[in-house]
Amino acid sequence: MYLWIKAFHLIAMVTWFAAMFYLPRLYVYHAMARDQDDQQAMTYFLTMERKLYRGIMMPSMVVLLVLGGIMLYLVPGWLSQGWMHIKLTLVALLVAYHHVCLIYLKQFAAQRCQRSSRYFRIFNELPVIALLAIVVLAVLKPF
Repeated sequence: MYLWIKAFHLIAMVTWFAAMFYLPRLYVYHAMARDQDDQQAMTYFLTMERKLYRGIMMPSMVVLLVLGGIMLYLVPGWLSQGWMHIKLTLVALLVAYHHVCLIYLKQFAAQRCQRSSRYFRIFNELPVIALLAIVVLAVLKPF
């Protein structure tokens, strides 16, 4: 049963990261449309952003956290290992990033977001660093 849980945990991770990579990219395009005062494009991007956040990003995060919690319950010894502490810290930071994405989604919806497309290009790269570290930690289990 553990391997099934792990498999679905990994699937949830892939979909969550895909959404975390794509949503800020939509913010880049939304900010560019805002700067050009293209109302039609802004409406389109807002619709896409909401669907991505609610339909993929949020459910993926919930499934990932639940399954990860079940795996920790099944193998509690991992909680005493340094690599897991670092991994869980990175996951907590990603959950915070996830919620920051929601803040920007709400700001765009209210037409209050003043961040530039360049800012969102940089913001978009943050989960990449976490992904690299998490995969290395989970596979190599150093410390």
